Amino acid sequence: MALAGPVDCHCHLAASCFQADVAAVVQAAEQAAVSALVVVSEQAGEFRSVVELSERFPGFVLPCLGVHPVQEVSPEEQRSVTLKDLDAALPLIECYKEKLVGIGEVGLDFTPRFASTDEQKEGQRQVLIKQIELARRLDLPLNVHSRSAGRPTINLLKEQGATKVLLHAFDGKPSVAMEGVKAGYFFSIPPSIIRSDQKQKLVKQLPLETMCLETDSPALGPEKQVRNEPKNIYIAAEYIAKTKGIPVEEVIEVTTQNALKVFPKLRSFLRI
Repeated sequence: MALAGPVDCHCHLAASCFQADVAAVVQAAEQAAVSALVVVSEQAGEFRSVVELSERFPGFVLPCLGVHPVQEVSPEEQRSVTLKDLDAALPLIECYKEKLVGIGEVGLDFTPRFASTDEQKEGQRQVLIKQIELARRLDLPLNVHSRSAGRPTINLLKEQGATKVLLHAFDGKPSVAMEGVKAGYFFSIPPSIIRSDQKQKLVKQLPLETMCLETDSPALGPEKQVRNEPKNIYIAAEYIAKTKGIPVEEVIEVTTQNALKVFPKLRSFLRI
C-alpha cells in the first residue's frame, strides 16, 4: 500500500475568502496527495459551515469545533472571548459531537491589543478550562492556539490534565515548547516557517516525533498577505526535512503517524 500523504492538522476552510472557490481549493489539495484536512472553527456562528464542509467532502475534510480566545465582532473589530461566547457554542458542539475529530480552535491569546487586563486573561482561561473539560468528556483531542501565551497555555493544559493536545503554530521559545514535549503534546508547523526565525529555531529543537504539519489556511502561508491553501503543506514538510537533514518522505510519514496519534478518529478515514 502506498504511503499516506501529509495531513493538514489545522486550517480554516470556512473562512469567507474560501467561499467562492472552496471546491477548487479542496480538489487542489487532493491532487497534491494531501491525505486529510482538519478544519477548525473560531466561534459558534461558523460551526454549521464547518460541519457542512465535512459532509460535502466526506472522509477528507474532518471537523473540529471550538471557541477561539479572540472573537470577531466585525471584520474591523476583535475582542477577547467571554464565557457568554462559549454558552452559545456548547449546545451546538453537543449536537454535532459524533461528527468531530477534535475540539478547536481553543486556547489563550495574550496579544496586548486583545487581552491587556487580568480580567480578560482570566476570562480566556475560564473558556479554555471549560473546553478542556468538554474534550475530556467527549474523548476528543484539543487543537490549540497560544499566541503570546505559550507558557501560560502549556501550564494550564497540564494543570487541567489535558493529554491529547496539538499546539498549532506555537510562537514561544523552544525551551517552553519542550515543556509541552515532556507532557506528550504535539506541535504543528505551518508553511510560514520559511519566513519565521522563531519557527525555524523551534523546528531545530523539536524532535520529529512530536511534529505535525498544518497550513492554518488562509493565514501563515509562504508569502505574507497572500491567501494560503492546504496544498502548500509541502512547503512546511520540505523545510523540516532540510533542517533535520532527512528525506521529505520521512517527514511526511512521521508527521502523518503523529497526526493519527493526536486525532485517533483520523484512522477510520486515512487509507493507511
